Amino acid sequence: MVTCTLLVTKNDDSTNPEDRTPDGTDPRGTGPDERDREALDAYSRTIVSVAERLLPSVASVSHGRGNGSAVVLSADGLLVTSAHVVGGSRVGEIELHDGAQMPYEVVGRDRLSDLAVVRVPADGLQPATVGDAATLKVGQLVVAVGSPLGYAGSVSAGVVSALGRSITTIDGRRARVVEGVIQTDAALHPGNSGGALATSDGSVVGINTAVVGPGIGQGLGLAVPLDATTTRILGELIATGRVRRAEIGLAGGTRALPPRAAERLGRRRGVEATAVSAGGPAAAAGVRPEDILVSLDGSPVETIGDLQRLLTGERVGRRVEAEVVRGGELLRLAVVPREL
Repeated sequence: MVTCTLLVTKNDDSTNPEDRTPDGTDPRGTGPDERDREALDAYSRTIVSVAERLLPSVASVSHGRGNGSAVVLSADGLLVTSAHVVGGSRVGEIELHDGAQMPYEVVGRDRLSDLAVVRVPADGLQPATVGDAATLKVGQLVVAVGSPLGYAGSVSAGVVSALGRSITTIDGRRARVVEGVIQTDAALHPGNSGGALATSDGSVVGINTAVVGPGIGQGLGLAVPLDATTTRILGELIATGRVRRAEIGLAGGTRALPPRAAERLGRRRGVEATAVSAGGPAAAAGVRPEDILVSLDGSPVETIGDLQRLLTGERVGRRVEAEVVRGGELLRLAVVPREL
């Protein structure tokens, strides 16, 4: 004979009223399902909060040959967008979140960073809070706000998929690598360009710039970071309408240093000169192809992005010291950058 023991448990609804919290909930309701609901609610609340904060600060941009998005920088009518959104146009139209439409004019554009600033004849706009992309971490929650496919005021969410990506931009015959680009899986589509990528507190840390094509990289979007370098670029565009840059007439890529030079310098990489422009500043200083540039004006150079960041307008026409490794030996050469 088999003896069975019947275990009787109380239904959740039978909880003694005295055991409930003041709001009437069961304090023991902390099982997996309840925790999942709480996590989802917290996630939803975060997205809603960012959307409420940012939607009034993100506008739609349109002109004769294209459209996109823009982010309000100042209450008196300055907005940032992508350079490729405004293209070669000087004027166009902005539509704010409340439906107000007004013309814009381009204050300045910099195709080499894919950033532009436009101005509208309005006061009392709600500027977004600009954060610092340098503080981002892989896996961090981010929210994209823009006008994908013409659907203004669209919100999507995801995470920072990767940091330190790079994209190549071209202005005429000039090419430049934009470093530190943010990769995200927040859904981006044509029209999101120029819109905001923000953290969970609503701070804008990136301007959405690129979407990998259909069938190739769904869930892979890129944003130009808002950091010390790009904030300086925006400041120059607002002040002068252009970005002044220096160049030394050198093309190259990252290369490992010879062991002895790496030990002496305390780092492992530099930028190898794959081409040196005849008559350019680097050639005039004595830089040769296959030289490895390791510093400029006292600052380390390990990538082409490092070199680009150092070639700012204030170094145009000013003598600076370039350190190069040639045949395992460290040489110091005087270079006078010219304006790009």
